[in-house]
Amino acid sequence: MLIWINGPFGGGKTATAHELHRRVEGSVLADPEYFGFALHRLLPPALRGDFQDLPTWRTGVYDMLDLALTQHEGPIIVPMTVVNADYFAEIVGRLREQGHRVEHFALLAEPATVLARLSGRGLWPGLKREGWAVSKLDHCLKRLHEPEFAEHVDTDDRTVAQVADAIARSAGLPIVPDNDSPLRARLRRYATSVRHLRFD
Repeated sequence: MLIWINGPFGGGKTATAHELHRRVEGSVLADPEYFGFALHRLLPPALRGDFQDLPTWRTGVYDMLDLALTQHEGPIIVPMTVVNADYFAEIVGRLREQGHRVEHFALLAEPATVLARLSGRGLWPGLKREGWAVSKLDHCLKRLHEPEFAEHVDTDDRTVAQVADAIARSAGLPIVPDNDSPLRARLRRYATSVRHLRFD
């Protein structure tokens, strides 16, 4: 099974994916963003647009996830924002056509909630370094509300652990109980955020 966690930038995809991976035995975390970053490094700076626009990225993500789903018995967890319906069909649609079980979840929240999350992540609080994510917020939320991006998961009043519980329950995944204290949960989220900082 593949669990695709979609959502706006700053919507909690990565934190939720790591929480699921921590609590679902045998799961693997596969982040297609790293493949996009690698493609960028192969291109001159002037050609580094949105890597999702590169056919190589979409084909490569499909090929790697198809291989993982074919060879690995446990769940594959993918945190990735994709709001272009054609691109979504090229990857998720093809995987489903190939016979793989793909459970898709779009994490949704009010814009103010997402902005607050963006403001608090990383080493530098505030939105100064989040201009690109902020500029895409309204478009992402509008697109992700569309029926082709269901199942929709409201995250406004849920913790990361509660969102992970909801996804596991919907997908029929066994998940161990969350025994983290609020402080430990916050430290986990902070560590995840720091690990995903980029400086280029």
